[in-house]
Amino acid sequence: MVKYYLIILISLLFFGKLLAKNIDIQENINLSFKCALEKKIIKNSEYNYQVFLAKDLNEKDLNKFEIKSQKPEMLDVIGLSPFLSQTLKLNVKVVNKDVILFKAIDKNSNYSESGIIDRKTGELVHEITKNIRSENSEKDITFYYCSKREKV
Repeated sequence: MVKYYLIILISLLFFGKLLAKNIDIQENINLSFKCALEKKIIKNSEYNYQVFLAKDLNEKDLNKFEIKSQKPEMLDVIGLSPFLSQTLKLNVKVVNKDVILFKAIDKNSNYSESGIIDRKTGELVHEITKNIRSENSEKDITFYYCSKREKV
């Protein structure tokens, strides 16, 4: 449990540092993953950062999650969500040998999605924030364990 909170903290610190440098694509990659849902943390009017395990959720694993990058600034995230699949919406794009980090905010700055995947361990954290400008913002933080898929 502490490990997950540490990952969230590191990703938030990472996002904070990157606001001045939103794009840093250091590698060309074309990766495909199969990701197993581990758990989800929900914060809304009903739940206050309550943790739900995969067995308690009606959500599915990610059978085909793809990430493609090309230096200096192209990053495609496909299969995680329809919102992130629209590449023009990605505001933060970071790819290096250790992590892939991305964030997108809608045009009204009221909805955002972000994610970070550790390329070595396969841990993926996907965060959705709704009603950003409201006192009652909502968050869904989903944790996956991903393994690389062979390209066919």
